[in-house]
Amino acid sequence: MPRGEEDRALDLDPRDWDAFAGLGHRALDDMVGFLRTVRDRAVWVEAPDDVRRQFDADLPVAGRDFADVLGDFDRLIKPYATGNTHPAFMGWVHGAGTPVGMIAEMLAAGLNANCGGRNHIGIEVERQVTRWMQRAFRFPDTAAGVFVTGTSMANFLALLVARNHALGDDVRSRGIVGGPQLVAYASKAAHGCIAQAMQLSGLGSDHLRLVACGADGAMRLADLEAAVAADRRRGLKPFLVVGTAGSVDIGAIDPLAQLAGFCRQSDLWFHVDGAFGALLAFSPTMRPRIAGIELADSIAFDFHKWAHVPYDAGFVLVRDGAAQRRTFASANGYLTRSDVGLAAGETWPCDLGPDLSRGFRALKTWFTLQVFGTEHLGNCMAQTCDLAKYLEGRLQAHPDFALSAPVALNIVCFSATGADADARNRRIVERLHVSGRAAPSITLLDGKAVIRCAIVNHRTTRGTIDRFVSDLEEVARDLP
Repeated sequence: MPRGEEDRALDLDPRDWDAFAGLGHRALDDMVGFLRTVRDRAVWVEAPDDVRRQFDADLPVAGRDFADVLGDFDRLIKPYATGNTHPAFMGWVHGAGTPVGMIAEMLAAGLNANCGGRNHIGIEVERQVTRWMQRAFRFPDTAAGVFVTGTSMANFLALLVARNHALGDDVRSRGIVGGPQLVAYASKAAHGCIAQAMQLSGLGSDHLRLVACGADGAMRLADLEAAVAADRRRGLKPFLVVGTAGSVDIGAIDPLAQLAGFCRQSDLWFHVDGAFGALLAFSPTMRPRIAGIELADSIAFDFHKWAHVPYDAGFVLVRDGAAQRRTFASANGYLTRSDVGLAAGETWPCDLGPDLSRGFRALKTWFTLQVFGTEHLGNCMAQTCDLAKYLEGRLQAHPDFALSAPVALNIVCFSATGADADARNRRIVERLHVSGRAAPSITLLDGKAVIRCAIVNHRTTRGTIDRFVSDLEEVARDLP
């Protein structure tokens, strides 16, 4: 055995670094080619049974050659992905990612930094992104933020901060005992994760009031005011109002400035679920749509949606950074801080959320913002809204389809006309998926199944929309 080999007999590094590098370069070239040619492929291809059976194999005891496993990826995984990189993927609000983000994710994996805390540069990158978001949303320098998996988790963390603000920080130790019942409010169009956050927090989804919306899909302020007053008369304690910036079904935006004013007058925490709509702050032309978001006590949003950072990259921003820290920081001996060295630093990301083991999500976000800038990202967002209006116009002029909701941002909901529209809508969507030509989705509006197109992809063009309408016509015509 060569000198030194006995010291590394059980490590996991390649024995031939040059050969490994060659395979890695080939894999990178293949993925770049995959993205370069995304427009030439089907949006989605269902994995056949013989491929699915490959994933019933037993746990590997002996390892396999890296080249063989890469071959399995190319053969068994890559052809059957979700399809959200394709310009005709319009069913859900999924970001498309970018080649830049892909490389950044690879670099982050190479560093393999745990960004729960400690004194290393990954923490500085996350702090810089937090400062950028403070400025984007016009929050004070004392605001705090932290990366999480997505807006569902970000909403949950914001609700916990609001709960502690209402009940006092000792709720962490004594629990929710005695005292008045806390009550929260959101629109009937709010995402289901708000109700789930009430459940997970121990407050219970029975104490989430879903406030009626107007014809535009936005929360009605008068109904909110009445609901809060009624609960206070019952001896309950209203503590949180959740405004929505881009509802999941139709992209509606609640009257954020009015909600902020009401919350300030009523001593209520004002949180904004801005899963995708919050980042309209990057677009000078679209930002007025979310006027008032700068007045929120907290905002939850996803970089992996309209900013196209690779999954996952959610974020929560809290105006009162000290309140966020009091909600999550723990004085554990193994997290003792030092004045110098790797344990230096007063506030670590693990003090701002529940995760101690955290990936370097900030790096792919930092790369995306550095390479493209907020102006270009904002223009891409505005472009998708323009495309939604273009699709709206095509459908308004079409005898076989009718709009089902107003087009507020980038989401278009419509239906086939005539009898049995629910069933026809479902069959149209299924056939489009199976054909690989387009991927809209079905949502329920007033209990009726309608076709939903969420135009998020930066690769989508007017030509994509024209082809989609042609595909709609052909599939609808071929239905029995």
